[in-house]
Amino acid sequence: MLEAAKLAHELALPTESAGSRLLTSPDHEIHWLRKLYEKAIAGLCEVHLSKNGWKILPGRMLNWKISAQTSAISSIFPSMKTDIFMENQKKARRIIIDTKFNELLSRGWHRDETIRNSYVYQMYSYLRSQEDFVEDSLARTTAGVLLHPTVSKEFNEAVSIQDHDIWFATVNLAGSAQSIRDRILEIVNQASCPLLSNNPVIRSSE
Repeated sequence: MLEAAKLAHELALPTESAGSRLLTSPDHEIHWLRKLYEKAIAGLCEVHLSKNGWKILPGRMLNWKISAQTSAISSIFPSMKTDIFMENQKKARRIIIDTKFNELLSRGWHRDETIRNSYVYQMYSYLRSQEDFVEDSLARTTAGVLLHPTVSKEFNEAVSIQDHDIWFATVNLAGSAQSIRDRILEIVNQASCPLLSNNPVIRSSE
């Protein structure tokens, strides 16, 4: 647990390469690394952004706005749980960050590379399912961030769909702790403003 805390604090990426420090192997279980990555991002946001009015809620459950249901559906219907839910009342902005511990791009049907469509659908469900045009104005324009790790090429692009900005970004875990920290804060800072206020932006003709 102490080693895990050090890794999260230093934003260090465990590898099997020779180095100056030893860490007990987590039996090559990807779930362990994925959770470590998620907790590190949430902790960094808490330390650096809470003082600026951001409220950080890791692992928040979201409720489906169900209007009717059959008697047994509740026992089998999937729940929604975000990795990081953050809100700033002064900025009138809410952001949902979903951390993914794999490649952002994969091979598509008609392209060499495409964003993983299941992740787009997942984030879209998070954002649209929470809309409340009467009691919760922040839900109308909540932004989403799909944050993937990388050790090479960086990626930082966004799209606005029905007033919800969705950012697709990577953070290079092969960099220094300072560069990783700066990159994450940069991504959150971008997502904290409506996409149309960022430049350069290509606006849809529709």
